[in-house]
Amino acid sequence: MYPPSLQPPPHRDFISVTLSLGENYDNSKGWRRRSCWRKWKQLSRLQRNVLLLLLAFLIICGLLSYMNTTHHWKALSGRSSEKQKPRPDIPGLKPVNPPVLPAPQTAGAAQGLPEIPPQKPRKHSRRGPPSLQIRAPDKDSKDRIQDWVEQEREEPGNAHKEENSQRTVISWRGAVIEHEQGTESPSRRADVPTNRPAPESRTQKASAPLNKRQKAVVEAFRHAWKGYRKYAWGHDELRPLSKSFGEWFGLGLTLVDALDTMWILGLTKEFEEARKWVSQKLQFQKDVDVNLFESTIRILGGLLSTYHLTGDSLFLEKAKDFGNRLLPAFKTPSKIPFSDVNIGTGIAHPPRWTSDSTVAEVTSIQLEFRELSRLTGNEKFQEAVVEVTQRVHSLSGKKDGLVPMFINTHSGHFTHLGVYTLGARADSYYEYLLKQWIQGGKKETQLLEDYVEAIEGVKTHLLRSSEPSKLTFVGELAHGRFSAKMDHLVCFLPGTLALGAHHGLPAEHMDLAKALMETCYQMNRQMKTGLSPEIAHFNMVPQEGHQDVEVKPADRHNLLRPETVESLFYLHRCTGDSKYRDWGWEILQSFNTYTRVPTGGYSSINNVQDPQNPDPRDKMESFFLGETLKYLFLLFSDNADLLSLDTYVFNTEAHPLPIWTPS
Repeated sequence: MYPPSLQPPPHRDFISVTLSLGENYDNSKGWRRRSCWRKWKQLSRLQRNVLLLLLAFLIICGLLSYMNTTHHWKALSGRSSEKQKPRPDIPGLKPVNPPVLPAPQTAGAAQGLPEIPPQKPRKHSRRGPPSLQIRAPDKDSKDRIQDWVEQEREEPGNAHKEENSQRTVISWRGAVIEHEQGTESPSRRADVPTNRPAPESRTQKASAPLNKRQKAVVEAFRHAWKGYRKYAWGHDELRPLSKSFGEWFGLGLTLVDALDTMWILGLTKEFEEARKWVSQKLQFQKDVDVNLFESTIRILGGLLSTYHLTGDSLFLEKAKDFGNRLLPAFKTPSKIPFSDVNIGTGIAHPPRWTSDSTVAEVTSIQLEFRELSRLTGNEKFQEAVVEVTQRVHSLSGKKDGLVPMFINTHSGHFTHLGVYTLGARADSYYEYLLKQWIQGGKKETQLLEDYVEAIEGVKTHLLRSSEPSKLTFVGELAHGRFSAKMDHLVCFLPGTLALGAHHGLPAEHMDLAKALMETCYQMNRQMKTGLSPEIAHFNMVPQEGHQDVEVKPADRHNLLRPETVESLFYLHRCTGDSKYRDWGWEILQSFNTYTRVPTGGYSSINNVQDPQNPDPRDKMESFFLGETLKYLFLLFSDNADLLSLDTYVFNTEAHPLPIWTPS
């Protein structure tokens, strides 16, 4: 039998009714409050905690937003009130038209003016012992050297065209040259209180009114600056055709490189606006790799030069900060610096394509680091570069004073032996031998001996003449085989030779300078655009229908380089021959005809042999404003005391630094 089936109890639907005595539901706030509370109590503890955390987060965000908005409006109101107040003069900002160059604070100013002791670092900068002093090396002179030594206000437009531009690899930068005498040597510097304000600028000698050619240079600078200001303000380089910019270091390279040019040209408004950017925007605490050589000659050199010309301590403070950030590059087993250093992290490394540094890079930073030590009283900058100089001096592998192009940072020895050139990767080594000797008051005779020996090596191994015009040129030597190839960079050499002759070196140096100057001029003149190619090849055998200078398709570009006009400046200063001015004027006209971009700026070109289509490359290098136009302005100046060669020595980026007064 089956057990009786268990039926489930019948399902009864029901309705729950809540009766409220004397109260009717009227959608009142009280009812809603009780209803919300009931719902809150029905939530689990986890749900209530999540809601409480979310509410707290929203409250914190609201408070932060309120504080940020308040700070922003306070800053705006403060800025507007600043605009209503008359702006105080920037220390040292007194250029006039014609320009008058104030004597630098620590430079041996014009005759009759007392020297003002250099500043010491302010408290926020790293510094050495309070009374630390620098002494330049003092070696015994050889007899033949001693004979020479004894002679003596609107904001920039917001027209930046933002683009994800890749970091451009700049082709090797050439060297420049110059020299002079005037500042107290490091060993004789007096200590000055750290908080001493920068001195007021003092003028040397009023210049004559600008002549026609100088005015043309000023107009060219303003046109280039217009493009940079509108499309690339605060960035490294202008791309004038695309109306955009390119970045290399992200440190306003063009602006910093052009600071002293604006001062020399008397461009007060442009200089003041650039100074404001340096004061407010130029920060070095950033995670970026910089090339030690390029950043030293352009940024450190530019800041030091502008400090000397203006007396404005802002630029010295920036220079000290930047110099400290470059020092980790010297932390190698051999003390030969790496080529690159991260100025934010302090990590240095060689380039990606080799473990070596180039000889020119490690031996062409000495002027700037030595001067930084002299100004700050901290020996560490000078010690770092002097050790490099001494190391290179003692190395084997040279050929009658000529050096190879590469040096290993680990072993400290030359690599790629047997290749000798005065072009890329070696050029400014020779330039800085002479200029350090001049900068130090002509006391470091080892530098002079190395320079003189190298010039003799050039004469023996690299000097040839072309056909049919018998132009003297400097070629290259690779494992005993001569090549009739001459970089435009080598056109620094006529100016360097003239500079040496000006300071008492043999007269044959001036003769060679004049011959090479003619060659560099022909490298421009024999091109259909009147602009030199990056590399030229010379005919050494007479051939019918051939010129002296020939160019290969890969070498026919022009980067707006300064070396030819730089040497023209030196030759004119040392000889007074007006033909050098005429040659410079021809080159400026060619720049205006074939590289000027109507909307602002100048562009390097791909083909100097095609005047109908020079094929612009859409790039204006910073050295066009920092060097090329500066040297043209000085070349055309009727005032020989404007940056006198007996007071200043120019670094390889055309930034004038004072010559130390001999003891």
